Amino acid sequence: MGRISAEEKLIAVKRRLEGGESFEAIGNSMGVHRERIREWCGKYQSMGSDAFVRTKNNKYTLEFKITAVEYYLQGKGSLYDTCRKFKIPAQENLRRWIKRYNSHELKASPGGKVRMTMIKGRKTTLQERIDIVTDHIESGMSYAETAEKYDVSYQQVYQWIQKYKANGIDGLVDRRGRTKPVEEMTEIERLQAENRILKAQLERKELENIFLKKVDEIERRRS
Repeated sequence: MGRISAEEKLIAVKRRLEGGESFEAIGNSMGVHRERIREWCGKYQSMGSDAFVRTKNNKYTLEFKITAVEYYLQGKGSLYDTCRKFKIPAQENLRRWIKRYNSHELKASPGGKVRMTMIKGRKTTLQERIDIVTDHIESGMSYAETAEKYDVSYQQVYQWIQKYKANGIDGLVDRRGRTKPVEEMTEIERLQAENRILKAQLERKELENIFLKKVDEIERRRS
């Protein structure tokens, strides 16, 4: 079936909400999966008649995405419930955020600011930063949980993860000033630290794949 118009989506929603037809019956008559009908109903209930009006892409802050993802991961609602609560247009958006959250790649939308409450950080050694990044990747803790565990700020954890992804161990070296011989590492120490984090990433990737399969299974049982 070709593109479904806003009017057709609205009719489908009313067939469900006012006529009481099943998601499956409506989906079959339109040639779409029942979850599409469920998604349209959720959007309509959250956003009203504007749900199907094409607008510019929403610009979500990183804080908003993390809040929505953690709401779902904490079991407070299904994909459908979470999208409805946070007025997220499509479950696929939330699925994508969950995947990126678990792989530590979640970012603000283009044009959306990284808006988090500023908490004063503290000075750390290179070894501490390596330990924090490794633990964050290995354990799957959120940025906020990692920050609380190590008594540093959310911004510090976020920046260290981004710097590591961009430049490896070198990205974790504090380059403010040059009076820090303790920060220097031998090549062997550098390789050992790099291997430690890479190992954590590989193990985390395996867990992510298992997790995503479980999400699919849970959502299938709920439908």
